[in-house]
Amino acid sequence: MSKQFFPNLSRNYIEILEDDEYYDITIEVGEDPNVKIFRAHMIILCYRSPFLRRTLISSRNNNNNTVAHIKLPNISPEIFQIILKYIYGGIISLNEQDPSEILKVLVAADNLLLQELIDYLQTYLIENKSEWMEQYFELIYQTGFQSNSLLELQQYCTNFMAKFPEKIFGSLDFTSLSEKSLVLLIKRDDLQMKEIEIWDHVLKWGLEKNPTLLPDPITWSDDDFRMMENTLQHCLPLIRFFSLSSEDFFQKVRPYKKLLKFQFYEKLLESYLNPNSEPNDNILLPRFRNIDGIIDSKIVNLNIASLISRWIDKIDIKSKYAYARELYLPYKFKLLLRGSRDGFTPEKFHELCDDKLYTVTFIKVKGTEEIIGGYNPLVWKSSGTFAKTKDSFIFSFKNKNNFKDLILSNIIDMNGAVYYGSNDGPTFGYDLNICKGNDGSKEYDYFRCRQKYYEKKIRDTEDKFSIEEYEVFQIKKR
Repeated sequence: MSKQFFPNLSRNYIEILEDDEYYDITIEVGEDPNVKIFRAHMIILCYRSPFLRRTLISSRNNNNNTVAHIKLPNISPEIFQIILKYIYGGIISLNEQDPSEILKVLVAADNLLLQELIDYLQTYLIENKSEWMEQYFELIYQTGFQSNSLLELQQYCTNFMAKFPEKIFGSLDFTSLSEKSLVLLIKRDDLQMKEIEIWDHVLKWGLEKNPTLLPDPITWSDDDFRMMENTLQHCLPLIRFFSLSSEDFFQKVRPYKKLLKFQFYEKLLESYLNPNSEPNDNILLPRFRNIDGIIDSKIVNLNIASLISRWIDKIDIKSKYAYARELYLPYKFKLLLRGSRDGFTPEKFHELCDDKLYTVTFIKVKGTEEIIGGYNPLVWKSSGTFAKTKDSFIFSFKNKNNFKDLILSNIIDMNGAVYYGSNDGPTFGYDLNICKGNDGSKEYDYFRCRQKYYEKKIRDTEDKFSIEEYEVFQIKKR
């Protein structure tokens, strides 16, 4: 067993710092008129700061005097006093420090390569001074991106810009962003801006970097386009062009088509003109917008909720690129039932879902990531009869992030659109059947998809399967 006596050790080292007798280095800190000379000990500074080690070795090689002398003009005496106390005693007290002073200590720690202190101060500011950081965001941004060591501060800035872009454009000139920070920002899935707005700002940023270019691309030569393409080479692949509406594409992207690779532009153009065009595997999905209260699901995400809403409203219903367009969220999905919460029984389904119009069911198949389900514009009942509707549909996804292999299957025989069985859950003809048998079981024990009343099979096999979870939502206009 070992005992560590760090408090006394720390106190003794601070006493060494305060002792004027045994020093072997002087450090001139600050600029006129605020300059102060500190006495210190080379061996301690060398082992505590990689920057000071390099500086002191260089100074020693060029100076034969007994006492070495170095200058640190970029650090104020007040800040260096705090840094020295940390270097000698491993102590830093921030309770009475103004946040702006803490930021200066962080910058000084970064200059001296004190990584332990850098990490601590970044975390301290983010966790304890967030309001101040928001108020002085431009200062925080400029500080964070001036060094590759301040990664936490950079991440904070990128998170803040993604969450509150409107605040940034009001207080920070977007064109002053470095390429690195711009790329970090526009690659995020949660950037809270419309894609066309992102494209507009990226173009504005590019024009700022090329002041000889006029804003109107009609005036650009081929060399001008190549110059702009080179400026935006790391940004262009991050713009989700397939998310744009056809109107935005025509008005805002087509004039700049020479910035894009020919094959990519042709595929983009085809996606708007040819409903049978097949998407590539590498199309970026629409960004997530933080719209509270849309859906609370353990099975699907906002992308699927958006696509279901498009199908309900018959928007781009034939387009295979519908999933890639800007999120379409006119409805709230009100959770009526969740199997893991309410049980997997038809009794509970009918108790919670009967007589409710406009419901969507999501089912996660056990042992896979597969999601199947259906939309019923009618109410659910227990009458033991089929109900007719021309607006129901069923669907399947390989997983909640795979839209290339999705299946939408519309009703072709209204006579079997939905089935109202007392032993059945949400059942769509024979095409999506969930029920319990007559063997006394209380829970569902029969799950099967056999194509009959809907145009396509939503599963590759008609074999029985098991489910991991299912949810039923009622949709309502927002």
